[in-house]
Amino acid sequence: MSEDDLSTVKTQVPGAWAQHKLMVMIAGSIVIAMFLVGVAMALYASSGAAQLDLSRPGYVSVRKQATRSDQFDSFSATGEIDKASLDQFRKLYDEQAKKVSGIDSFGGNVMSDESLSIDAPTE
Repeated sequence: MSEDDLSTVKTQVPGAWAQHKLMVMIAGSIVIAMFLVGVAMALYASSGAAQLDLSRPGYVSVRKQATRSDQFDSFSATGEIDKASLDQFRKLYDEQAKKVSGIDSFGGNVMSDESLSIDAPTE
């Protein structure tokens, strides 16, 4: 092989690689995206979030039964800070703390409607 032939081969190899860089980058991006979606779906299923998702197609009939409660006792973000407002805050805080501390985090009924406070209100 002459030196001219070697220089021709050296210039052709990088040129051929440059032609396929875009396709390799696109294919690599698709593979990475599919892997990340797979990881996200595995976390979605294993974390229990899938059990709470009422937007899934299998829960159309259950979605109609879900009721929205407009009553929520919350502490006002505006106003004066005095003894009465602090007492009101402490009362609301203690009520919520009592609900949370009464739940066994490692028990079998952690995902029940009652422990998640999404059960239908009794009227």
